[in-house]
Amino acid sequence: MARSTARKRALNTLYEADEKGQDILSLLAERIAEPGAQTPLPSYSIDIVRGVAEHGRVIDRILNDHSTGWKIRRMAVVDRNILRIATWEILFNQEVPNKVAIDEALGLAKTLSDDDAPSFIHGLLSAICADEEVMRQFSPSSPDDGEDPALQAEEIPLDSGSRGDDQAADAVTEQASNTTEKPNEEQTK
Repeated sequence: MARSTARKRALNTLYEADEKGQDILSLLAERIAEPGAQTPLPSYSIDIVRGVAEHGRVIDRILNDHSTGWKIRRMAVVDRNILRIATWEILFNQEVPNKVAIDEALGLAKTLSDDDAPSFIHGLLSAICADEEVMRQFSPSSPDDGEDPALQAEEIPLDSGSRGDDQAADAVTEQASNTTEKPNEEQTK
């Protein structure tokens, strides 16, 4: 099965979990155990959904940091999940070139979202790719395996129905800032 189809199936799963306020991995387990009338989920769909669930708090923080005027919780459900998939592919799946991840996200947005979504999604994903610090942090040669140590302390669930994305992302960003910007004693002397 083509990866484009696998992305669409992953998007369906993420969208459903987001709309229902259900844990992503529990819904994924249900879809794997009982695919219903659909064909079983392709393995790449499963990889995407697991990847977004595993790295969701980092993905959402990065999306919030690079989005001007639209925090993740204010975005349309389909748009935020298209962005989550593409951001996961850009930062955590080295097999997919960034341009392909962006093009695939635009294809999904053109068929599933409103007319303004493709340009918004393109701009946001391009801003992430242009951010050298983010790209360096998540490159395969990164010694910290792409995980911001300040973010490892707190788990933020992805189901938007039970949390305030702005508050959660802001708390994580503030925690990261406090961790990385505090001068040590020698610097203050």
